[in-house]
Amino acid sequence: MRQQYPIPAARHRMEEKIRRSRFITTIAPAATVEEARTFIKELRSEFDTADHNCWAYIVGPPGSTAQVGMSDDGEPHATAGRPMLTVLLHSGIGDIAAVVTRYFGGLKLGKGGLVKAYSGAVQYALQTLPRAEKTPKTVLEVVIDYSAVTPFQRMLTVYEAQTLSQEYAVDVRYRLHLPTKHLERFTLDLADLTNGQAQVVVHPEL
Repeated sequence: MRQQYPIPAARHRMEEKIRRSRFITTIAPAATVEEARTFIKELRSEFDTADHNCWAYIVGPPGSTAQVGMSDDGEPHATAGRPMLTVLLHSGIGDIAAVVTRYFGGLKLGKGGLVKAYSGAVQYALQTLPRAEKTPKTVLEVVIDYSAVTPFQRMLTVYEAQTLSQEYAVDVRYRLHLPTKHLERFTLDLADLTNGQAQVVVHPEL
């Protein structure tokens, strides 16, 4: 079963000046590599006049290195993307992407200064980042008799289930998103409600 873990609740941006250079850090949720890349592309387009748009992302649980990416975007090798990724890996947050945009202010920072600036920019933004919990969900298909519809609807609220679709024919067919943590208790209560007559098909977690 996939674990529950903190993720960014929304896009978040902070800005600071370091020796005349502007550093603009934007953080966003990224549940897939495609989402991370799309976010990076959008930021590069938004700040197309910037000197650098350096980035890093982690897709998966906090600290996971299975799906990561980073770029120095023209800064000296390993002075931007790598330090940013290191901060993300130790942040305790998963499914996260960060872009640090730099407008050069005329004073060079040196390699050590750049590492400190880029890692510090991400740390600064993380301090005020709004967070949410990633809750794994399971897709269920449930078929019940019409007589069970009203109490079943109440069950959906209790178990935080989202109705994706419902069809009325000889019986009533529901397609649901259910937090995986509720799956066992939900199916037991459904069996009690329908005297074991409900049909349930469980699909893989999301």
